[in-house]
Amino acid sequence: MDISLNYNSYGNGKPLILLHGNGENSDYFVHQIDYFAASYRVFAVDTRGHGQSPRGTAPFTIRQFADDLQGFMQEHNLEKAIILGFSDGANIAMSFALNYPESVCALILNAGNLNVWGLEASTRRKIAKRYIKAFFRSRNSEREKRILELQRLMIFDPNIHPKDLRAIRVPTLVIAGTEDLIKPEHTDLIAKSIPGAVKVLIPGDHAIALKNSAAFNRAVDDFLSQAFFS
Repeated sequence: MDISLNYNSYGNGKPLILLHGNGENSDYFVHQIDYFAASYRVFAVDTRGHGQSPRGTAPFTIRQFADDLQGFMQEHNLEKAIILGFSDGANIAMSFALNYPESVCALILNAGNLNVWGLEASTRRKIAKRYIKAFFRSRNSEREKRILELQRLMIFDPNIHPKDLRAIRVPTLVIAGTEDLIKPEHTDLIAKSIPGAVKVLIPGDHAIALKNSAAFNRAVDDFLSQAFFS
């Protein structure tokens, strides 16, 4: 691994790793960290090239981010962890569970997508428009070069086939907002493709963990209590 991921750790107990979305950092989980640190050892991680984690030289892909997470767990002697991912973080979590199943004890997939077609059409148009603008400006602008990488992630990654999800054999919660930018039928597809997955919808948009944190935290807490203490 060519870099070390920036992170903060809180609490004690079973490891719970939080993975933020595209262009964000671990601060996104401001309303989850203290709540879950009361029961778990929470790791709030900045993905490669996000927050305070360096970009490094490796590919800027969902699969690489999953490899980075495995390196992070090895670095910190974490044999297994609960992975909670939001948006691109959920996509990383799915890729991680498929490639490193022995390292996962439970998954929380918040507003993930298997490919760009899982996004609402209006969101796809916005991403494509910004991608084209960044593509032509990136030669002369480091800022636009970074934006191009971020937009490319959303257009070309993660490309997971629904049938692949059948291999996930850990307790899984698929959770999304009622007004999410992920198509409702796409969220259904993910939940139905993972054996035994539980689906929960929370009132709100894409950012329910931030804007409706009480309901989000309660749903995740209830799921984890069922998964480990029932």
